[in-house]
Amino acid sequence: MLNASFDGLLTGLSLIIAIGAQNAYLLRQGLRRAHVGRVVAVCTVSDFALIIAGVSGIGVIVQHAGWALEAVRWFGVAFLGWYGVASAWRARQPSALKAGSGEPGEGTAVVRRAMALTWLNPHVYLDTVVLLGSIANAHGSSGRWWFAVGACLASTLWFVGLGFGARLAAGLLATPRAWQVLDLLIAATMLGIAVKLALGAVSPAG
Repeated sequence: MLNASFDGLLTGLSLIIAIGAQNAYLLRQGLRRAHVGRVVAVCTVSDFALIIAGVSGIGVIVQHAGWALEAVRWFGVAFLGWYGVASAWRARQPSALKAGSGEPGEGTAVVRRAMALTWLNPHVYLDTVVLLGSIANAHGSSGRWWFAVGACLASTLWFVGLGFGARLAAGLLATPRAWQVLDLLIAATMLGIAVKLALGAVSPAG
């Protein structure tokens, strides 16, 4: 029981700790201290749903639904490409860090972006649903759910730590130049992932 949960914790962390579109967006919102709770909630709840789907055996269906993954792949390419270009454009006129800054109604847009960065990434279906689901089912009918508990704990620890812990680095990003560098790095990350998706490359991404 504890072994299965521990395996789930380690496997979950190994898959989620990566420089990906979702993590980059959460980091930026955490540094801005803007709607962090909402983004953390979207990322965590989404991961819970994907983990449960994989442990339930839906990963087998997803694995054989090539057309569905292909559709998600090109939606992901378009969205990540747009977001990468937007980040690069934002870097042209950087502004200093303003904790909690945001326009009225921006919270809804933030949630939509977080949802898109999570669900339009085909890697989450291959990694979280198929791969993690396969490993979980190797622990047997009862052990797989304890594995899922560990994986869900890993997601919670990572997203909460990244989102709310990012403010500790806020002092390093208090100048326009620092934000310009961050936005350029985010743009490079988003566009790099978009290119890999367009070329059909599959690798873990968070």
